[in-house]
Amino acid sequence: MVASYPLILPTLSNLLPRIYVQNGIYATLRNSNRQAPSRPMKRMFSYSIDQSIINISSHYLREYQSFQFLPLAISISVHKLFGDLWESILRAVPKKKTSHSKKRSRQRAGKALKDVTALNRCSGCGHIKRSHVLCPYCVKGNRVLPHVSDIFSLAVTPKYILSTSGASEIKIYSTKSPETPLFQTLSGAHKIGCHHIATSRDGRYAVSAGFGGEVKVWKVINIVDKDGNAGEEWAEEGCIISENKAGEIWAIALSEDGQYLASTSYDGRINVWDLVAERTKIREFETNGSFGMCLDISRDGRLTASGHENGTVYVFNNETGRMIYSLPGLVRPVRTVAFSPGGSRLGAAGDAGIIALYDVKHGEQVANFTGNSAWIFSLDWSKTGEYLLSGSSDGKVRVWSIDQRSCVTTHGESGKALWSVKWLPNTGRSEKFVTAGANRSISLYREATGG
Repeated sequence: MVASYPLILPTLSNLLPRIYVQNGIYATLRNSNRQAPSRPMKRMFSYSIDQSIINISSHYLREYQSFQFLPLAISISVHKLFGDLWESILRAVPKKKTSHSKKRSRQRAGKALKDVTALNRCSGCGHIKRSHVLCPYCVKGNRVLPHVSDIFSLAVTPKYILSTSGASEIKIYSTKSPETPLFQTLSGAHKIGCHHIATSRDGRYAVSAGFGGEVKVWKVINIVDKDGNAGEEWAEEGCIISENKAGEIWAIALSEDGQYLASTSYDGRINVWDLVAERTKIREFETNGSFGMCLDISRDGRLTASGHENGTVYVFNNETGRMIYSLPGLVRPVRTVAFSPGGSRLGAAGDAGIIALYDVKHGEQVANFTGNSAWIFSLDWSKTGEYLLSGSSDGKVRVWSIDQRSCVTTHGESGKALWSVKWLPNTGRSEKFVTAGANRSISLYREATGG
């Protein structure tokens, strides 16, 4: 059966019949005593509505004038009618304009509210906790972690790994066994946390700088336990600067023999301290006043390099007390500098995401290591000087080949920022390195081959 579709003309008078079109071709009349002859329509039938005037072909009016007519069926959807009217009104009325600053303020307020009430998963233990709050499970000791907050600095000796964090203690781990157990905890070392720690090459001295402004010197001493067995432990030997001068020291570096300590300050000065001669300041280097963010001393003790917030690297001669180089190349803050073991190369990196390699003898930039889009927080050279280790804010640690001028391996597990990376002294045929950062854990890596 062929379906029929009515042509509804809302403005026609009641004098016209209901007209049906079958398949859009033939026209017949329904509700009538007679049937009009079916004829092809072929665009002969047309109508238009303009001010209730409808023009219909006179030919078909004569054909249908003798038929019985019924009132026209009118169909109007009230819901659709008012819906269309309402949409027209909304389009006609202009929207109230809101300034960009108000929109941004509302967005920030909403985001802050979400951050306060939001939940996330603890990167250390995996439990659900509130965002921006220390995990209660880790704080209570339900899971053993090196620290309950970010680990900001690492220092290594032939026997130990020293780690500092936003907590008050310094933790020391033994590297004499593969498990790297906790050897000692220096409780209450810094009341509000420690941001830098450095050790001498022989592993007998260490210096730590705290957020409260205090700088403490630590030394390994020999002890005899209650059973008469000889041993050793770390103990505080003294303090460099009193707590009422907060900000006097930021980044620190210790000489090979542990006698001299170099430090940066918030106003760009580089200070040198003699730890043997009653821990007094013996030299002060001047810069252009930009905040000194990092520091290193060459193995032979002749040179001191500092990286600053304005992207400049300065190299000083410790014997003459003069600046010998001002090295450009990194226009963004420099967060780490490191001398090679032989002292002929200097690596520098920071917010630019690249590692700049300088020739110390001539003060020239000799290479750029690219491929790292994140901020670089830490650099360290291998014992032979063949490789350079870098840790960045994307949680990846990379090993760079100096000869190939490229990255040879990349490791990344947590995605949290790595604040410190260090090569470990060789204890076997394979080289090892250690990393630490925002995930509050210490990770050790070694070469895939070797003993």
